[in-house]
Amino acid sequence: MLDEEEQARWSRFRADAPQREFALCRGALRAILCQRLACSNEELKFEEGEYGKPSAVVRGQPAAVSFSVSHSGRHGLIALTGRGRLGVDVEPRSARRNLDVLIGETLTPAEQSRLAGAGTNRRRQLFFRLWTMKEALVKALGTGFQLHISEFEIPAAMCNGTRLCEFRFPHLPEVRWRLENLGNPEFAAAIAHEQSGK
Repeated sequence: MLDEEEQARWSRFRADAPQREFALCRGALRAILCQRLACSNEELKFEEGEYGKPSAVVRGQPAAVSFSVSHSGRHGLIALTGRGRLGVDVEPRSARRNLDVLIGETLTPAEQSRLAGAGTNRRRQLFFRLWTMKEALVKALGTGFQLHISEFEIPAAMCNGTRLCEFRFPHLPEVRWRLENLGNPEFAAAIAHEQSGK
């Protein structure tokens, strides 16, 4: 199902598991998009924007769909919408990562203080919840690494169990985003979707 560029990306993975994960996720994306756009796999191509955000092209024309894909370990997440920018992220809640370093590099001081008093398991849960929401927002924004995830803060309610909120970037207050925590005890996941109107 993969085109030449995707096969080249697939071949650059050094281990079997990441190769398999990439192929399965990309194949699923292609199947979903082909069904949604009523096209064959051969008619579907991908183009990258200025900062690397992919978009679908069918028979040489930009498709009227926004999508986002994330995969990590055994988990994959794909979202589609007919309007507005979209971003998703999924991460297993791994105990192997050095949380102290990641927390210092990715969270604001206020977010760090929210995690400071939590026990080890709760701290890991909260960190991955915040991280996936930040990654989903940056992917939806589509400006690549111009904005680092430590430069904006997730609403405090999302740390306290709220699963859905409205978000606005400090530097783009006129744009509203629907931010949703999709995670469960095994993995953290989030979706960010641009909303129309003020």
